[in-house]
Amino acid sequence: MTDSIMSKAATMEIPINSNGDTGTLPEDDSLEQAAKLQWNLDEKVGSSRGTRDLQQVMVSGPNLNETSIVSGGYGGTAEGIIPTSSIKGPAVHYNAEFNKRIPVEGLGSNMHHSSSSSSMAADEATRGVAVEKLETMKKWGLNTYKCTKQIISERFGRGSRTVDLELEAQIEVLRDTKKKYENVLRLARALTNHFYNMVQTQHALGDTFADLSQKSPELRDEFGYNAETQKLLCKNGETLLGAVNFFVSSINTLVNKTMEDTLMTIKMYENARLEFDAYRSDLEELSLGPKDAVAMARIDTAQQQYQVQKDKYERLRSDVIIKLKFLEENKVKVMHKQLLLFHNAISAYFAGNQEQLEQTLKQFNIKLRPPGADKPSWLEEQ
Repeated sequence: MTDSIMSKAATMEIPINSNGDTGTLPEDDSLEQAAKLQWNLDEKVGSSRGTRDLQQVMVSGPNLNETSIVSGGYGGTAEGIIPTSSIKGPAVHYNAEFNKRIPVEGLGSNMHHSSSSSSMAADEATRGVAVEKLETMKKWGLNTYKCTKQIISERFGRGSRTVDLELEAQIEVLRDTKKKYENVLRLARALTNHFYNMVQTQHALGDTFADLSQKSPELRDEFGYNAETQKLLCKNGETLLGAVNFFVSSINTLVNKTMEDTLMTIKMYENARLEFDAYRSDLEELSLGPKDAVAMARIDTAQQQYQVQKDKYERLRSDVIIKLKFLEENKVKVMHKQLLLFHNAISAYFAGNQEQLEQTLKQFNIKLRPPGADKPSWLEEQ
């Protein structure tokens, strides 16, 4: 019925008068009644539909991801529908135990805060290391500048240097002694190499004489005597090599370890002396300048640095004196023993006194290596 009324209303013609106003038609009342009837039907249908939707919402609850917001009037087009999933807002976690909603933003902010705190701590540590290195480089540069200035002043005769005449003389004696002992060590090594080659030659010659003694019946006795002599000389030569090698090893320890250690301490002492004179000259220059507040602060700082360098210089000077004293005592003891060994071994060998030569090695606790000990084992050759 409603459809027939609306169809009839839609097909009616509205006449227009000469003045442009619509005329009063007898069907106007029926058209208005049809419209009212359609409105009432729509309200009833909407009310019942809304009641069913409300009941469904009460039973199942709303789904935020499927809810839509409609812009415009009822029955509008789909262009006004905005899905709630596109609306950005703070995400939440639902805690069923406590019936609370916990915003995710709080967790993220805490994590971001902790990560930012750790990164800030790392940056502070890196910055601290960089500042420390910069301060070290600054101190090193300033110290190098002062020492270079002091060296130039001393070479051109414009600066003064601290001199300990007695200690300087002892240091020069040590350096000269080291050069002479190095020459002794070089000659002793050369003697050892030459004598080793001679012993090897005697050993080969003795083997050859022994072989010819077996193959030459007419000269068997002569070849045999010479073979025995060369073998005896080879044995005594190996004993002498043991003594000379011990002599060379002891001289090498004395020169390249004991004396070198003392010379390293002397080098540190000389560097400390240079730094001490450099800071002393700097303090003297500042003391001759103005005495305002800034200058007095610089003088106080220079005085502290000067005292530090002075303590270092005096400590190293004392170390050098002590080491020179012990080095001299050790040198006398070592060289007395080694020179006696060298003399007795050489004398016994060239005198042909095998018993005295062996007794010399026992006296100085020298043990000879067995033949072939210098060769590596088969495990070492692999």
